[in-house]
Amino acid sequence: MHALVAAALKQRILVVILAATLMVGGLFAYKTLNIEAYPDPVPPLVDIITQNPGQSSEEIERYITVPIEVQMAGIPNVQAIRTISLFGLSDVKVQFTYDVTYQQASQFVINRLSQLGNLPNGAQPVLSPTSPIGEIFRYRITGPPGFTVTNLKTIQDWILERRFKAIPGVIDVTGWGGKTKTYDITVDLDRLLAYGLTLKQVLDGLNNANINVGANTVNIGSQSAIVRSVGQIRSMDDIRSTMLAARDGAPVLVSDVATVTVGNQPRLGIAGQNEDDDIVQGIVLMRRGAETLPTLQGVLAEVGRINTTNILPPGVRIERVYDRSTLVDITTHTVLHNMVLGVTLIFFIQWLFLGDLRSALIVSATIPFALLFAVVILVLSGESANLLSMGAIDFGIIVDATVIMVENIFRHLSHRDARSDKVQTIYRASTEVTKAIFFSATIIIAGFLPLFTLSGVEGHIFGPMARTYAYALSGGLLATFTVSPALAALLLPERVAHGETRIVQALSAFYARVRGFVLARRAATALAGLAMALAAVGAGSSIGLEFLPKLEEGNMWIRAVMPASISLEAGNDYANRMRKLIKGFPEAETVISQHGRPDDGTDSTGFFNAEFFVPL
Repeated sequence: MHALVAAALKQRILVVILAATLMVGGLFAYKTLNIEAYPDPVPPLVDIITQNPGQSSEEIERYITVPIEVQMAGIPNVQAIRTISLFGLSDVKVQFTYDVTYQQASQFVINRLSQLGNLPNGAQPVLSPTSPIGEIFRYRITGPPGFTVTNLKTIQDWILERRFKAIPGVIDVTGWGGKTKTYDITVDLDRLLAYGLTLKQVLDGLNNANINVGANTVNIGSQSAIVRSVGQIRSMDDIRSTMLAARDGAPVLVSDVATVTVGNQPRLGIAGQNEDDDIVQGIVLMRRGAETLPTLQGVLAEVGRINTTNILPPGVRIERVYDRSTLVDITTHTVLHNMVLGVTLIFFIQWLFLGDLRSALIVSATIPFALLFAVVILVLSGESANLLSMGAIDFGIIVDATVIMVENIFRHLSHRDARSDKVQTIYRASTEVTKAIFFSATIIIAGFLPLFTLSGVEGHIFGPMARTYAYALSGGLLATFTVSPALAALLLPERVAHGETRIVQALSAFYARVRGFVLARRAATALAGLAMALAAVGAGSSIGLEFLPKLEEGNMWIRAVMPASISLEAGNDYANRMRKLIKGFPEAETVISQHGRPDDGTDSTGFFNAEFFVPL
């Protein structure tokens, strides 16, 4: 370290330029740094969703849930298997240990599902795309007057979902609300019997008519033309004119035995917002392990592209309801606020106690250097930052070595002989405390070593914080042995006056009186100290504990549970009344209600459940 200090003093201007360059680079790196609110502490969880419309929960449990649960038995590293069976829905959650990654766990489950026998009615199990921190963007689709929720739902399913899923980092889009369009064929039984037909013949006729048939090729001169029969149904008239049979040489069409109308599939859930009782909304889900900011930027760019081009019909737009950037901005503001406050406090404390403005500036420069050094390392290593890793850094520990270094340099300069060189004096002062600084840093590192050995949930939460702390501490030590001596050689004058400030004098006088008082009453002081220690132990045993620090995003999530047997229509009436009641509070910016579950079954609940998203 002596050679490093000597080199920094010899090339002090270059060192300052390099330090400034690193800090500027750190600012640019900070703009590209992926920031999460919290790390994902959940071990690999694979959620298997199977839908079988019309089946009761008993049949779902017997014929779908139990076979899948048995098929999952014996998979390595499985910690627990939890299941729920509802009307038309089976949900099997397979919880793994941290010994495998989510990708490995998913592959284990997929391999077992491939060995599963046929399920009733052709039901197919799929893996749910949801994750604890997956939701990054929530939107609503609005249209001009006359646009029904059926039209909006069609746009959501056939246009928006496909475009959002093409964005890197997006795994799926969950649609909420709206009606899925269907063409309903209502068969007249009397007319069907009059023509001597069965319902199976109607179904077979429609299925056989709704196909395109490929044939061979025909050579036309030097060209080869492909021959095919186009029979796919494209309109309601095509359905009506589908031939089912022939009677007495006359065709029997669908229109002869049935009526064709436009309808919708049975609804599993309804969404509403403020005064609108039926809306269509979408939730963009991020892939596990993807970075929030790049994914969210891609989603926002796509939303802007959709709204400003002719991708959607005239008057149809995407309205933002929520995006993760609000939470990321809160995290970023917290980190920047802590950094500015830490630099300011250390600057004023150093100035008040040492009485020298320039030395206070030298000490304060260590904080932004150390933090930006950590940011550069995070970006280069591809890691993400979060509120825990950046907000929990103790600036006092980072500048501890710099304070020792600068104070010793200041003291040596105040006693410097006029014949001695200032740079040599700074070198002697710096090398004099090298060993003490290293001992201090070693003790700090030893205190953080247990964080690097944590595993499980604790390791996933505090591991990033420990690494970021190590990066910042390394940056602080680098600044102590290079930047601080160089700045001292450039900023401090040839000779400084080292004396106690008025605050230090007042504190010293007060301490002298207190010291005399306690030494005269040694026994009473020892008993008072013991009593305070016991009181601290008692208070510590009753103090509240939090698994994670509080992060107030400014949103509320309210859940209402109704009777298990309630119908969708009756439950939705209560959901609408509750939503409008919540919107009556002036603090509520908007209120989104979700009653039931989405069509893809990713939210395992029923008509008895209503949830409300309330941004404040």
